[in-house]
Amino acid sequence: MVMFKNIKIRYKLFLTYSLVFVTSISLGSLFIYYFVQKTLKQNIELSLNNTTMIIANMLKTNISSSMKNYLRAVAEKNLELARFYYEKQQNNLITEQEAQEKVAEILLNQKIGNSGYVYCLDSRGVVVVHPRGGVLHTDVSNHSFVVKMKRQKLGYIEYDWQNPEDVKVRPKALYMVYFEPWDWIISVSAYRNEFRDLININDISNSIMPVRFGKSGYTYVSDLNGNAVVHPIIPGTNVFELKDAQTRFLTEMIKQKKGKIAYKWKNPNENAPRDKLVLFDYIPEYEWIVASSTYLDELYEPLNIIGNIVGVTAILSIILAIPTTLKISSSITSPLMQVMDRVEKMSHRYFPVNVPPQKSDEIGILTSYLDKFMDQLKVYNDEMEAQILVRKNTEEALRESEERYRSVMEAVPDPVVVYDMVGNVVYLNPAFTRVFGWSWDECKGKKLDHFVPDENWPETNQMIQKVLSGETLYGVKSKRYTKAGNIIHVSISGATYRDRNNNLTGSVIILMDITKSVELEKRVMEIGDMARQTIGQDLHDDLCPQLIGILGLSTVLNSELDDSDARVKKLSENIKMLIENSIEKTRILARGLCPVHMVSHGLNTALKEYIDSVNKTTDASVTYEGIDIDLEFSNTAVTNLYYIAREAVNNAIKHSKADNVKLTLGKNGEWLSMIIEDDGIGIVENQIADGIGMQIMRYRANLIGAKYDIISRNYGGTVVEVLIRSNTI
Repeated sequence: MVMFKNIKIRYKLFLTYSLVFVTSISLGSLFIYYFVQKTLKQNIELSLNNTTMIIANMLKTNISSSMKNYLRAVAEKNLELARFYYEKQQNNLITEQEAQEKVAEILLNQKIGNSGYVYCLDSRGVVVVHPRGGVLHTDVSNHSFVVKMKRQKLGYIEYDWQNPEDVKVRPKALYMVYFEPWDWIISVSAYRNEFRDLININDISNSIMPVRFGKSGYTYVSDLNGNAVVHPIIPGTNVFELKDAQTRFLTEMIKQKKGKIAYKWKNPNENAPRDKLVLFDYIPEYEWIVASSTYLDELYEPLNIIGNIVGVTAILSIILAIPTTLKISSSITSPLMQVMDRVEKMSHRYFPVNVPPQKSDEIGILTSYLDKFMDQLKVYNDEMEAQILVRKNTEEALRESEERYRSVMEAVPDPVVVYDMVGNVVYLNPAFTRVFGWSWDECKGKKLDHFVPDENWPETNQMIQKVLSGETLYGVKSKRYTKAGNIIHVSISGATYRDRNNNLTGSVIILMDITKSVELEKRVMEIGDMARQTIGQDLHDDLCPQLIGILGLSTVLNSELDDSDARVKKLSENIKMLIENSIEKTRILARGLCPVHMVSHGLNTALKEYIDSVNKTTDASVTYEGIDIDLEFSNTAVTNLYYIAREAVNNAIKHSKADNVKLTLGKNGEWLSMIIEDDGIGIVENQIADGIGMQIMRYRANLIGAKYDIISRNYGGTVVEVLIRSNTI
C-alpha cells in the first residue's frame, strides 16, 4: 500500500482500471455461463411449446379457412344451377315444379367428403330438399343452427350434429346461399374431421418445415395411427412399420395426446440414436398430434460455444484494456502537467496568453438565422407593396369600366340575373335564355320563383337572406327548373351592389350549369367507393393474414434468440412490435376503406358494428335501431349513407360533447329515414353552414339525391335527418 501511494497517478489509474476491468469481466463471464446453463433448457422448452401451440392454431385456422372456401365454392355453384333452371322456367321452357325437381335431383347426387351432403330449407325452417327422405317437409326451426340460417341466409356456420346412427355428437360446418325466387336456403354441409382428406398436405408442410430448433430439430405432424402426416425426413411413413425404430415414444404420445417426453431417435442418415426432447399438442377435430422436437446434444452445444467465447473475450478485453487505460490515464495527467508547467512559469512572473480560436456558438447561429429572416422579410414586404399597387390600379380600372359592365355580362357564358332589393328581375343575359329557356320579355320586372323546385326552397331562402344582409355567395350548389320542365344542377354565386351612398340597391346572381359535372362526380364517387372497397377487402383478407403469419414466425424467432446477445434480442422484439402495429394499422386502414361487413351484410350490419366500436372507445352512450335495406338501394347510396352516419355520430361526441347519441334507420312508405340525435350543447348557425364535416355530409346527401337537414334544438342537442326515396337511386 505504501508503494501504491508513492507511485505516479498515471500508473495508479492504470492498475486500478485494469483490476476493475479484469474482475468485472471474470465475474460477468461466470454469471453469464451459470445463467445460460440454468435457463437454456427452460427457454428451449418454452420455445418448443410456443411453436407447437402456434403451429397447431395455424393448422386449425388453415383447415377451417380451406373448409369454408370449399363449401362456399360448392354452394355458389349450386346457386348458379338454380338460377339456370329458374331462367328456363321464366322462358316457359319448363314448369316451376320441373325446374325445382331437376335442381333437387342434382343437389342430392352431390357428396361432400365421405358423408357430407347438400340440403335446402325455406325461410320458415321447413326442409324442402334432403337426401334423407324421411325429413322432407319437416319443420326443423327449433335447432339453434337453423335459427342462424333463417336469420343470415348467407354465410358460414359451425355447429355440432348427431345423426340417428351416430354414437356421439360430431363437429360439422356448412355454407349457405339464398335463392329468393323459390325461397330456398341452399346449404352445403360436411363433417369437419372428414375435411382433412381435402387438405393439401404440401401447403401445410411448406408452412411448418422451415421452423428449426438448433441444427436438426424440427416440427412434425402425426395421426393416431402412427402415420407421419408432415415430417422433414419420413413424410407419409408409418413409424410403427419402420425397421429398428423405437416406437414406445409414439405410443406414449398417442396415449397422452398433449405433454412433453424425452426419447432416443435415429434418423436414416445418422449412425446412432441420439437423445431427443419433444413437446406435443393434439388437434381433436382431425386426430392429429403436432410435435416440436430438438436434440439434447444440440441443446447444450451453445454452452460450450459460450464458454469459448467468454474465454476469448476475456483475454482480448485484457489485451485491449492495457493501451486503453494508458490512454485514459494520459488524457487525465497530460492536462495536469500543462497546468503545472503554467504554474511554474507564473512563479517566474511570466504570464503566457492562450487565446482560443473563435467558434460559432448557439447565439452566433441564431444571429445568422435572424439575419436571414430579416432579409427574407424585406423581400416579402417589397412583394406586398407591389401587390397593393397592382390592386389599386385594378380597382381604378374597374371603376372606370362600370359603364361597360352590361356588354361584359352579356359576353359571360354562364347565366347572370340582376335583381332589385324586392327580388324582381332587372336584367338577365343571353346565356340565361340559352340555358333556362325564358326570355328577357318573359322575366322583366317579375320574380323567378317558378324555376325553384320545392325541395330546394330551404337553401334558396338561406341564400336570399345572406344576399340581403350584404354577404357574398360562392359556389352554392342547388337545382333549378328549365322552361321545358327539366331539372338541372347549378352552382350559384352572387353579391350585392350599392349606390354612391353605399346603400344596397340589388344583387347580381350567376347560375353556372354543373349538371354534367355532378353526374361525373357521382360516377367518380362510385368508382372510388368500389376501388376503396376492393383495396380494403384485399388488405383485410390478404395482407392481414400474411402479417399474422409473419408475426407467428417472428415470435418463434424471438423465443429462440439467446438472451446473451441483447442487441439482437432487442431488434427481434422491435420487429415483433412493428409487425403487431402493422397488423392493427392494416385492420384500421381496411375498415376505413371498406366498412366491415358492408359488402357482404349491408348497411344495417355495418352500422351496428360501427356503433359497437364507438361504445368501446368513448364514454358516450350510443344506441342504434335499424332495418335491413340492402335490396332497395345501390352500393353508392348505401356507402354514402354509412359515411354520413359516421360523420354525424363523431360530430355529436367530439364537438357537441353529447352523453347520449341515438341512430335510427327506418322506412316510411317509399322513403328511407336516417336520424342521428344527441343531447349535447348543439351547434351554432355558422358551424351548420361552414363546418367541413357538415359540408361533406351535405355533399354526400346531394350526390345520392337525398334530403338533408340539421337542426340545433334550443333546449340542447342536435338532430341530423337524411331522407332518400328508394326509387331515386
